Amino acid sequence: MSDAKKLNCLMCGTGEYTTGWTPSGASKSDKKIGVVGLTLFDLRRLGKVNKLSMVGVNGKKFPAIREHLQANIAQVYKDMDISFDAFPGEDSVDPAAYKLAIDKLAPGDAVIIFTPDNTHYDIAKYAIERGMHVLVTKPAVQLLKHHHELIELAKKNNVVCFVEHHKRFDPVYSDAKAKAVALGECNFFSAWMSQPKSQLETFRAWAGKDSDISFYLSSHHIDIHCWIMQGKAVPTRVVASAATGIATSEPYNCVPQTEDTITLLVDWQSLKSEKHRSTAVYTASWTAPLKSGVHSAQHWYYMAEKGEINVDQAHRGYDVVYDESGKAYFNPFYMKYSPSESGHFDGQRGYGYVSIEKFVDAARGVNAGTNKPTDFDAHGLPTISNTILTTAILHAGRVSLDEKRAVFIKQQGDEWVLE
Repeated sequence: MSDAKKLNCLMCGTGEYTTGWTPSGASKSDKKIGVVGLTLFDLRRLGKVNKLSMVGVNGKKFPAIREHLQANIAQVYKDMDISFDAFPGEDSVDPAAYKLAIDKLAPGDAVIIFTPDNTHYDIAKYAIERGMHVLVTKPAVQLLKHHHELIELAKKNNVVCFVEHHKRFDPVYSDAKAKAVALGECNFFSAWMSQPKSQLETFRAWAGKDSDISFYLSSHHIDIHCWIMQGKAVPTRVVASAATGIATSEPYNCVPQTEDTITLLVDWQSLKSEKHRSTAVYTASWTAPLKSGVHSAQHWYYMAEKGEINVDQAHRGYDVVYDESGKAYFNPFYMKYSPSESGHFDGQRGYGYVSIEKFVDAARGVNAGTNKPTDFDAHGLPTISNTILTTAILHAGRVSLDEKRAVFIKQQGDEWVLE
């Protein structure tokens, strides 16, 4: 395939998920060398991606990031080209640098957004309006009206817009979703997801100020539940509750309004049976213990008319014990960082990798004229259209916390609204 058919990609965000680099240096999480950059470097090696660029706010970070990528990717995996154009320059700080970086692209190129939650909408809108395909990390946006706007903009500009809900590509989650079909009407769903308190150090710049743990983490399992229920039931009411006191104390010192743990109680109404209603409880925390052996605790439970599903994706039957730090549970099904026997990157089957590759393939298909962007709405992919109810629930949860009341989700014509 010629270079003309390869996809040029801009990575927005230079932090943990893109490069494995954090404000305090190399990440101590399970993403020590990132996900987005590593995946795109490998997709370039495999001939799907061409020119790469990266944009952040502070260009002064780039020398350290390049050293980090050189030592931990280029010198670890064979044939891995880690070159990229950087914005802003290494001597400048510019919160609007993403505009300059996007302006350097051409229609049909791609923008992959892994930035703080409150910046997603502005960046995605700017890119889509200029004819770029967009992959935005979860939560897509924080306001329901912004989600509707991105749906319409993507249609108007004939581009692919996906939300990076990588849990849809976890083989356990997708298999469980398929098995739920035979269980009849849903009755109860609960999900728990947490990360250790150390994440508050990584996210201190925006935690509690620009977003919350429900948007950041519960978005995973809310999307999975919405995916299971798609075409079968809709959410109707959200009541939120929060625990506080840890994030705002020493040594984390987050802003006073930061919640530690947020729970959303959501009513769902069956579309097929008036008498069938179900309830869901989604809980997320970033104040879990520091040495539990997992970076992300993740469990969900689904009870229906004819059976139940129980998923524990924190403990996959694979653990390693270290004298210094104790037991650690690993998840190579997400990203496999150990090289192949030939010395090449060997994580192409990981669902973190697959999630990005699916987007790259979709964008290339549209560019080649073999697909229309709307084709992907029918395949269970996390398109901007298929993820609207996830945003509705998350936004309703924030309103419920702020206004201390129940929030209703209703459909008015083709749009979803909160009341």
